[in-house]
Amino acid sequence: MFGATEEREAPPAGQRASWPFWLLGTGIFVMLLSANLPTPLYSVYRERFGFSGAVLTLIFATYAIVLVPSLLVFGQLSDSIGRRRVIALGLAVATVAMVLFALARGTGWLFAARAAQGLAVGVITGTATAALVEHEPDGNQGRAALAATLGQAGGGAAGPVLAGVLAEWAPAPRVLCYLVGAALTAVVAVATLRVPEPPVPGGRWRPQWPSVPRERRSEFARAGLTGGAVWAVGALFLSVVPTYAGTVLKTHDLALLGAVTAVMLGTACVAQVVSLRAGLRSATGQLIGLLVLIAGLIALVGAFPPRSLPLLLIAAVLAGTGLGLGFIGAQTQVNHLAPQQRRGEVTAAFITCVYLGVTVAAVSVGLLSDVLSLFAGVSVVSVGIIAVAAATAVWHAKGYRHA
Repeated sequence: MFGATEEREAPPAGQRASWPFWLLGTGIFVMLLSANLPTPLYSVYRERFGFSGAVLTLIFATYAIVLVPSLLVFGQLSDSIGRRRVIALGLAVATVAMVLFALARGTGWLFAARAAQGLAVGVITGTATAALVEHEPDGNQGRAALAATLGQAGGGAAGPVLAGVLAEWAPAPRVLCYLVGAALTAVVAVATLRVPEPPVPGGRWRPQWPSVPRERRSEFARAGLTGGAVWAVGALFLSVVPTYAGTVLKTHDLALLGAVTAVMLGTACVAQVVSLRAGLRSATGQLIGLLVLIAGLIALVGAFPPRSLPLLLIAAVLAGTGLGLGFIGAQTQVNHLAPQQRRGEVTAAFITCVYLGVTVAAVSVGLLSDVLSLFAGVSVVSVGIIAVAAATAVWHAKGYRHA
């Protein structure tokens, strides 16, 4: 189907080389970095191409709308044909997306570029996360979860900072960052072709709706709700919080506005490392993460009326801590419950839950901001996320007591 390639079987845990593991983690990092390069530039595109806030929301949402079905398709496909070729394909599509952004001459180009990014991230995320578990040198699933979540949050943090700094202080503000992103994704795509391939079942692939073993569905549902809630907040920070921060701080400095999002995602990275070092149980991390996330949303809404930079930064730190603890807890739980032969499928189902949260939050805040106001949109969506997070935290607490 994809042409003949040399198959190099991955050895058992304890006998594995470490470089494929780190390369796969780097691939996730580069993928999410490139996907988040447009974050601080949306206001520039809106001014240049003259589209409304609703169109901006649709551009952002196109990413998730394409991403979810590609997750469902390619997560299962990698269980049948192997991880390596699927990951390389995703990185190649990401390179194309960077070129589309660099050449953008109108709104249609932005839609096409975001669709390509959604396809690329959907192709890679579930597949690479499953591959990390298979290539972790000691078979440590917690460490594999940390690498996956650090790659996603770290790449998400680095993208807006890189784009903001280059747009503010380098030539060709709407081109240079994408050329850098294209170069990075192309290099990693070529390197990924050398990753050893674990044995795969082969045979004819039939797409189907992903499922979770019946006896683990309650655990999966809690992890899925946690992932969706914490990344719904991530969607706020990646879509409208830069504009929101510009209103709060009365500035158009693209580097500063990108930094607010980077603080949130950078804090998420730190929280994930601390969680692993402290040996937090996955359920405990999710419970604490959801409670801290709620505090961060309250601070985010509260920062607007007084135009408070300190409160905005507190919101970013709290939201990032909640995202980091909640997401690594949920990812670790999914790694433990996924059967080896269906790991790509189950991981894709989990990440689908995550991006459903992203899509609902991004579309809702954009439409409400157009109909009401930016502050009202952020406030209403924050209240909705708080309700979901609180209910999920209660469910975790009940499950924790009965464990």
